[in-house]
Amino acid sequence: MSRHDDTIAADAVEVFNQEFLTIRAKLLEVAAALDRIGRGAGTVEDDPRMANIQRAIGVLAAEQPERAEQIQLIFSREYDDQWQEKLLPAK
Repeated sequence: MSRHDDTIAADAVEVFNQEFLTIRAKLLEVAAALDRIGRGAGTVEDDPRMANIQRAIGVLAAEQPERAEQIQLIFSREYDDQWQEKLLPAK
């Protein structure tokens, strides 16, 4: 392992140490929200938003780069050339 690799590893450990409790809290918050949904009457099984949440959880579980970007894209709308005409009132 080169000196450069040691620096990267140390930085990752430092970032992890700083972020661990925040990550843990956010994961618990998501799990609790999903538990509340699961205990509710009815189902959201066919709701596309739940499908997006499940896809995002899959992205988190995979060890791949740019997870934040991939999750953002899951929840983003596709670009629409006519967005101004649809959202802004006619003058």
